[in-house]
Amino acid sequence: MLIHKRSDFPDGFLFGAATSAYQIEGHKFGGAGRAMWDDFAATPGNVVRAEDGALACDHYHRYGADLDLLKDAGFDAYRFSTSWARVMPDGRTLNPEGLDFYDRLTDAMLERGLKPCATLYHWELPSALADQGGWRNRDIAGWFGDFTEAVMARLGDRMYSVATINEFWCVSWLSHFLGHHAPGLRDIRATARAMHHVLLAHGTAIERMRGLGVQNLGAVFNMEWAAPADESPEAAEAAALYDDIYNHFFVSGAFKGTYPERLVTALGNHFPEGWQDDMTKISARLDWAGINYYTRSLLAADDGPWPHLRAVDGPLEKTQMGWEIYPQGLHDFLVRTAREYTGDLPLYVTENGMSNADMVMDGVVDDAARIAYFNSHLSAVRNAIGKGVPVKGYMAWSLLDNYEWALGYEKRFGMVHVDFETLERVPKASWHAFKGMLAK
Repeated sequence: MLIHKRSDFPDGFLFGAATSAYQIEGHKFGGAGRAMWDDFAATPGNVVRAEDGALACDHYHRYGADLDLLKDAGFDAYRFSTSWARVMPDGRTLNPEGLDFYDRLTDAMLERGLKPCATLYHWELPSALADQGGWRNRDIAGWFGDFTEAVMARLGDRMYSVATINEFWCVSWLSHFLGHHAPGLRDIRATARAMHHVLLAHGTAIERMRGLGVQNLGAVFNMEWAAPADESPEAAEAAALYDDIYNHFFVSGAFKGTYPERLVTALGNHFPEGWQDDMTKISARLDWAGINYYTRSLLAADDGPWPHLRAVDGPLEKTQMGWEIYPQGLHDFLVRTAREYTGDLPLYVTENGMSNADMVMDGVVDDAARIAYFNSHLSAVRNAIGKGVPVKGYMAWSLLDNYEWALGYEKRFGMVHVDFETLERVPKASWHAFKGMLAK
């Protein structure tokens, strides 16, 4: 059971669950166009068993029953994403069928008393735009602005909140430097440009939504606590550099209009010409900030090329992903983000959860490890609130087991078990634990 109660949190504190379009909807339905994840998955060696999101959880047809699961557990809000490749299959031309789906989905949330919390982009870049350079191409800021206007002109008046882009680090560094996600590049120049352009697209989207009168606009940053692997000054420097790349770069751009100095020094020659002139747009006023948090990394120095660092296996208990369970990092990020960047602005935990090797036994899924994970991280949130940090909500990742990107359908993050052959849903013990907690 969860050791917390709804009444342990401030009045109005929002509890929700999060998903993303490509991971659950079924991309082959509703006139969706080809996305770069379709291309990435079709390339041998990129994704486990070359699996893709063509069917996923078939949320496209089953969204009513899935939203009932949220309502029945007592959640207040649903964080969902809109697929660019569904709304605009070629990245530029509107697909009315795709927009109609999100219209129906929004109405279905409201009918169930769920607050719609939209994320405009969760990695479904249309292949047609990837063919034109994708996030390396400065024009993507305008393309994304057009997509934003098309979606929010239709949905914006019914949204509780809107985030622009999910996890800037994943869109740029993980995908263009490490090559683990689509488009699978390993190119420092492409990375620097993607890092800047993803923030420029964010600022452009905020500007367009302000023009439409859409309210409660924010951004979602994924953060991973960086700690030295040993007591050497080299490890301390490795951790500080990792912290700048992963954590400080994007939130500093969005809230201060500046980038960490060591990254300007290292990457400045690769940024697009005149990048400094974009910082006012990038740091457009926001109404809230979201933090996605899962784990920490221990960093050591490395003799290889820049950035001269490597992650070291840590001693703490790990999830099925091999990620250390370190709830203190969530507390520390909430405190640090408020102190250094956002001040009194509302903060939300927009993703937090764990992958576990869940199995259905006699119709039951006993995911006690996930309940323990939620308990420890909710305690971290409460501790941050107790220190005066304005945390206003917590979104569990995820409602459903789903397509876990390059890891295919192997890793299960859901509070609801999905049989990927029959698509049957079975609420896990963690779903029942939240239902009990939210009733108190």
